[in-house]
Amino acid sequence: MKLQHNISLKPYHNFACDEKTQFFTTIKRQDEIINVANWSKENKKPFLILGAGTNVLFTQNFEGLIAKMEIVGIKKLEELATEVFLEVGAGENWHHFVMYCIQKGWGGIENLSLIPGTVGASPIQNIGAYGVEVANCIHSVNAYDTQSNTWINFNKAACLFDYRTSLFKQTNNRYIIHTVTFKLQKQASIKTDYGVIREVLHDKNIKHPSISDISNAIIQIRSQKLPNPKLLPNAGSFFKNPCITKLQYEILKAKFPELIAHPISDESYKVAAGWLIAACDWKGVTHGQVGCYENQALIIINYGTNSGNEIFVFSEAIKKLIHEKFGITLETEVNVL
Repeated sequence: MKLQHNISLKPYHNFACDEKTQFFTTIKRQDEIINVANWSKENKKPFLILGAGTNVLFTQNFEGLIAKMEIVGIKKLEELATEVFLEVGAGENWHHFVMYCIQKGWGGIENLSLIPGTVGASPIQNIGAYGVEVANCIHSVNAYDTQSNTWINFNKAACLFDYRTSLFKQTNNRYIIHTVTFKLQKQASIKTDYGVIREVLHDKNIKHPSISDISNAIIQIRSQKLPNPKLLPNAGSFFKNPCITKLQYEILKAKFPELIAHPISDESYKVAAGWLIAACDWKGVTHGQVGCYENQALIIINYGTNSGNEIFVFSEAIKKLIHEKFGITLETEVNVL
């Protein structure tokens, strides 16, 4: 295993701050996953597997080993009359994988077009957008258990998927994902639940959309709505949309009639975190070299700081104000280290 020492993390994560890692390496083969785990134990140093760095904020130097996952490849395991099973390397670019499937006519993940990151990170966070979660299409996840030193193939139920979380996120770096197996549909069920998708399709006079049409619409929406991290360093949505009880919703709706929320069960609602932040007049606000994006309050932008902690302090100020005004505690969607 080739190690680099005292490496700046600035090129390896979307917030582009200048925190450093004590040791750095890459993982290109399955056996190198075991090497990373063994090195960490032998040297009594923590390790972190890094994908594309699109959902992480480093607030301090990492005193251990960061291993960038670069295992790629898309392998068709089985094709049936209506379904296809694909095994994909954890380091494969997510959007590239989505485009590959659309070109083949395999549906299920088209609503997740243009989400940044890698395939291996997708089940950890249970990424989702426009009415679809990646858990809907995951068949199994192959990962190395660093505690038992064994390879485990987790079926979908064993992954414990929930809103923006999973077993892999909850067990604090215990498992290193090697491949993810997806079950996709050859005759896709098109999902246009979100009004903004229907608006784009209507504007293009598309009455019977294909998975390619849905993907193109979402790429257009995301490109117009979200800032390019190469120009304005950011990690997309910084906070999760909070879930509240029906009673909480009714109380807040009476006080704030413009509140944006959607029912997720008979007794709970999901509130638009971006609306909460904008309602506190933080949309477009900057403190120092950090700010809320002017077109989407849910996105925090690094306007030039090299300190991840400065971004974190800014996010905590937002959380404090939201709790004071609405009684809601925001949770970060970004992994803060």
